[in-house]
Amino acid sequence: MSATTAAALILAVMVAAFVAAKLLKVSTELALFAAALAGALAGGQGLPARAIVEGAFTYFDIVLIFVTATLFMNLLKESGAVAFVVRAILRRFHRRKAWLFILLALLLLVPGALTGAGSVTVLIMGGMAATVLGTMDIPAPKVAAIIFVIAGLSAAAPPVNLWAMLTAAGVNMPYVGFFLPLLVPCVLLALVTIFILGAGAKPVDLAKALAELPEAPARMNWARVGTPFLIFFALVVAGRALPFSLPVLGLPLMFAAAAAAAVLLSPVRIDVLRTSRETVHQLLPLIGMLTCAGILVEIMALTGVRGLIAITVVTLPVFVVILTLALTLPVSEAVLMWGAAPVLGVPLVLLFNTIGLNPVVALAGMSVLWPLGDAIPPTAIIGRLTTATIGMKEPYGRFLRYCLVPGLIIAVVGTLMVVFSKKLAFLTVF
Repeated sequence: MSATTAAALILAVMVAAFVAAKLLKVSTELALFAAALAGALAGGQGLPARAIVEGAFTYFDIVLIFVTATLFMNLLKESGAVAFVVRAILRRFHRRKAWLFILLALLLLVPGALTGAGSVTVLIMGGMAATVLGTMDIPAPKVAAIIFVIAGLSAAAPPVNLWAMLTAAGVNMPYVGFFLPLLVPCVLLALVTIFILGAGAKPVDLAKALAELPEAPARMNWARVGTPFLIFFALVVAGRALPFSLPVLGLPLMFAAAAAAAVLLSPVRIDVLRTSRETVHQLLPLIGMLTCAGILVEIMALTGVRGLIAITVVTLPVFVVILTLALTLPVSEAVLMWGAAPVLGVPLVLLFNTIGLNPVVALAGMSVLWPLGDAIPPTAIIGRLTTATIGMKEPYGRFLRYCLVPGLIIAVVGTLMVVFSKKLAFLTVF
C-alpha cells in the first residue's frame, strides 16, 4: 500500500469517527479528539501520549491571549463602562441615524477584535445593541443578523485574529503586518452590513431604549473608560517603536495590565475572583476547541494526513481553489471551527505564497471568510448564541435569510483580497 493510500484511509477513519461522534451528540471539541485518537490507532501509532500533550499545548499562547482579553472586557462590563458608553452615544446621536449606526457598528467590533471571539461580542454588546436597534422597529431576525455578521467581523478584526494566528503558526510565519489588511475590510464590511440591514429603520425611541438599557454608575466618566484602552495601546505601540529597548511583554500581559487598570478605575467594587471564574467558564468550550484542534493537527502530521491534505490542495488548479474559497472556508469553520485554520489554512497559504501572492493579505482575506461558517449547522455556535441572546422567537431560517446579502458581499470581498493580495501588499507596512 502506498503512503498516499494509507494516509487517505487514515483520513477516512478520522472523518468517520468525527461524524459518528457528532451523531451521538458529542460536543465538537470531543468529536475532534475522537477523530484524532481514531486516526492515531488507524495509523498504527497506538495512543501517542507525547503527540497528544504536544498538540494540547500547541496553541497555549493563544489561549492565554483569549483568557486575558476576555477577562479585560468582562471587567469593563462589570464596571459599568459598556453601559455608560452605549447610553452616552444614544443620548447624543439618537436623532442622527447614520452616526448612530456607525458608532454601534464600531462598538460591536471592539470586544471581538480584542479577544478574537465573536461570542464575546454577542455576550458583552449583543443585548444592548439589540435593545437600541429594536426600538427602531427593526425586526428581530434582522437585528440578529446585524449582530451576528458584525460579531464575526469583530473576531476577524485586529489585533487578535485566531484564524490568522493559527495558520501563521502552522507555516512559521510571524503574526506581523496583519493590522491594516484586517482592519480596513472588517470596518467597511461592518458599516455596509448595518446600513443595508438597517435600511428603513425609524428614529430611536430614546425613552424606551434608556429604560431597557442597564444603568451606568454615577461616577463613571470617559477617563475611566478610556484609560485602560490607552494603557493597552501604549504598551503595544511602545513594543513596536522601541523593540530593542523594552522587554517583550506579550499580549497576555498587556491585557492583564489593562484589566488591572479597569479594576482600579472602576467606580463600583468588582468581584474579580467571581468575574474570573465566570470568564473561564464562559471560555471553556472555546479553550477546549483550541486544545483539541492542536491535538488533531499533531496527529494528522504524525500519520501523514496533514501532508496528504497539503499536497491535494497545492495540486488542484489554482482557479478552482480560489473560486471555491467562499464555500470551503465557511463549511470547514462550521465543522471544525478554529480547527479549520491549521488544517486548511496552512496548505492554502503555502500555495498562495508559491504562486506569488502576498501571504499576509491573502490570509487576511481568508480570515474574513471563515466567520461566515459560524451560522451554519452542525455547530452554528455564534449564530444560535446570537438568536438566543436577543430573544428571537422567529425560525432560525429567517435569520439566515437576512444574513445572505451581507454574507455574499463578504464572500466577494474576501475572495478579491486573495486574488489581488499582491497589489494590496502596501497595507502590510503597519
